Formats: sequence, C-alpha cells, structure tokens
Amino acid sequence: MMIASQDLIRTIAEEVIARIEARGGGDDGVFETVDQAVKAAAAAQPRVAAMGLEDRERMNAIIRRICHDNAAELARIELAETKIGRADHKAIKLRNIRLVLGADAMRSEASSDVTGLCLVEHAPWGVIGMVLPATHSVPTMASNAINILAAGNTAVFSPHPTGVGVAARALRMFNREILRELGVANVLTMAREATIQNAEQIFQHPDVALLCVTGGPGVVKAAMKFGKRVIAAGPGNPPVVVDETADLDAAAKAIIQGASFDNNLLCIGEKEVFVVASVADAFLDSMRRAGAVQLDARAIEALTGAAFTFVEKDGVRHPHVKREFIGQDTQVLAQAAGVGVPAGTDLLFGETTEDHPFVQEEQMMPFLPVVRVPHVDAAIQASVRAEHGYRHTAMIHSRNLENATRMARALNATLFVQNAPCYASLNLPSYLSHSIATPTGEGVTTPMTFTRQRRIVIGGGALRIL
Repeated sequence: MMIASQDLIRTIAEEVIARIEARGGGDDGVFETVDQAVKAAAAAQPRVAAMGLEDRERMNAIIRRICHDNAAELARIELAETKIGRADHKAIKLRNIRLVLGADAMRSEASSDVTGLCLVEHAPWGVIGMVLPATHSVPTMASNAINILAAGNTAVFSPHPTGVGVAARALRMFNREILRELGVANVLTMAREATIQNAEQIFQHPDVALLCVTGGPGVVKAAMKFGKRVIAAGPGNPPVVVDETADLDAAAKAIIQGASFDNNLLCIGEKEVFVVASVADAFLDSMRRAGAVQLDARAIEALTGAAFTFVEKDGVRHPHVKREFIGQDTQVLAQAAGVGVPAGTDLLFGETTEDHPFVQEEQMMPFLPVVRVPHVDAAIQASVRAEHGYRHTAMIHSRNLENATRMARALNATLFVQNAPCYASLNLPSYLSHSIATPTGEGVTTPMTFTRQRRIVIGGGALRIL
C-alpha cells in the first residue's frame, strides 16, 4: 500500500510539474509580453496540427460548452467592463457559438486518372494573430478560436482595451479545460495588457504567420502595413429597403429585432431604412404598433447634437459619433433627445433626410433613421450611397424577386437578406462567425479560411507533355 501511495504521489507531482512547464510562465495562456504569448502559442501549434480531427473537435466542444454554460456570467462581466450593449443579448451571442463551424468543416480534394493522383490538403498556417473588437469581445474570441483550432492553428489575441479583462477570463477558461482534457497548453494566448504597441508587436512578430483583424478601418490599415496576409473584418453601414410590395408589419418586426439587438452594436445590424413613399406612412404605423417609439424632428435634432461631434475640413462638416452614446439603451438616447419613452422600449426611430449623420455614419445605437424615397430604384441607389462601398451587409423587405435581385447586385454585399432580420444571415440554416471578412473578400469565416493549400501529386503512369 505504501508503494502504491508513493507511485500515486509521484504521478500527481509529475503531472503538476508538466502542466507548470507547459504553461511556460503564463497564467493559463495570459502572458506578460507579446513575445512570450507568441512563443507559447508557437510551441503548442505542432501538437494541435498533429491532432486528428476528432481531438480538434473535442477542443471546439470545450469552447462551445464553456460559452453556453457561462453565458450569463461572461455577458454580465463584458457589459460591466465595456459599458455598451445589453447583457441579455450578449448572453444570446455566447450561446449561439454552437453555430460556429468546427472540424467537421475541414475537407480535402482528390482527383485521379491514368497519370496518377492529385490530393489537395488544407494545411494550417501556424500561429495566427487576431484582433478583437470592443463590441463582441468574447464571442469573437470564441468564434475565431473554434475556426483556427479546427484547422490545426493556434492563436495569439489582441483584445480591445475596453474588453481585455473579460477576454482574459474567457481565454483562461478555454485553455484550462483544453489542457485538462487533451493535455495541450497555450493553444490560445494573449498579453496581459491591451495596447496599440502590443497589437503592433503581434502584427510584426516573425512567428505570427497570418493576421485576422476585426475592427474599424484604422486597425485594418495598421495591420496591413507589415506585409503579412490579413483577413480583415471591416466596418459596415447596412441599409434596408422597404418597397411597395412588402409585408409592412412583418418588415417592421424584423427591422426592430435586428436594429435593436445588443443596442445596434452588430456590424450587420440595420442602420438606416429607405422606404418607398407610397407605403411610408403605413410603414411608420407598423413600426409604432410593433413597439418602436417615433421621435419628431425636434427630438431628432437634439439627439443628433448630443450624439455627434462635427469637424470642419475643406469647408465641409464631418460628423463623428461620440463614444459615450455607442451601444447605450434607448432611455439614454431619449433623455438626450429631451423626451420620455416607456420602460422596455427596444428602438427609437424617426424620419430624416438622406444626408443626415444618422444615415451616413455607422452610429451603433438604437435609433433608426427612416428616409422616404419616390420609388424602389431610388431606394436602391440611396442604399448604395449610404453603404459607402463597404460591401458588408444589406437588407430588403419585398415580395418582388426582381427588386431583391437588382438590389443584391447593386450593393454586391457579403451578406444580403430578404424579408428577415439581419442576423438571419448568420443563423440556421447557415453558419455563424463573428469575423466577416469584407475588405479582403473571404466573407463569413470558417476553419477553411485559416488554411493554406498543399498539393500532393503521386505519379501513376506516363505524364502528358504540357
């Protein structure tokens, strides 16, 4: 019995030492410096690449389970730290991580004839540097982690400074369980502090093979300076068209659901509506019946003055959204507008002109501008102008397939939705990702996005001369 006890103690001690060594001085993946974080991820990556798809999917299942089981807690922490959005909707985003594609999306292609066999495998890149936004810190981390691990990569994350605490908490939870169940540490890493300098160190680190950046045009441009391939999830300003054939009550309900989700922080969220004049009054009635509160011109002017700053350049006043209004509840916006709204109001709306700041800027708050246009062609043209060529997301409510097709081709957006809320584009029967690569064209990312092709050719007979 004494020998058995000594063996047990020795085994436990060896396991503890192995885990400490595996962490490489980090705190379950959180390191003091970027270099330490990258090197730890680089040490883990060959082990992940050597795993079969079944074990990679076990890692994915751990991340999904943690997001689901801790959704309410992580959502509460993220809201407390970032101070934007809604905790109930943040929890939904975490539970919906179950819709992210994992190792089952990986595939190879093969072709053969008398000359031999050609096999195209999709191999990992290595360590991927990933920038997280303040708007969806943990959901973006979890979504990207599932994609890159399924493909055999590891990642070093650069969270937004306002969401670094909750990102570190989630990353530790993921790493701890992956180490416990599969014996691999530091498959996901980050530096303890979130700074511009640390992000740039990730961008230029020699051991980082690929970059995935989710954020505004500034961070995307910064990532592209260093000569590495960048998968860029950039900005959007998604327009909605409501034509004369639309089911107006259904359209109003869908638009409110999309535009109010997480206080309109979604990059895919409905940001402005162009409605054909012949049904405009009826559409506004439908919006009110569905629970949205309409602001009059005076209230819209007051809200605009409070929510935007204006910088004059070359004789033109350029609007900029104030940070303190992004992702705030309707009660905050209503107070700034000088009006009262019922508790539980999800969305404010009101009529504006096409050139209004709320139409032309990606405001990310639960106020929706509505613009009357003479006909559907004018609505589509106005949508193209308001979307600014981001090619991100656009919506139409119409029973006319020709109108929908014409708008889809005119916008050429990555996501196009007809007769549904914006988030239908990332829900069943589709798949979810929180990185939608619009500037670089990869679209809604999957594990295959984070692979590189490897062609293997086996000769089997006389080769044709090219």
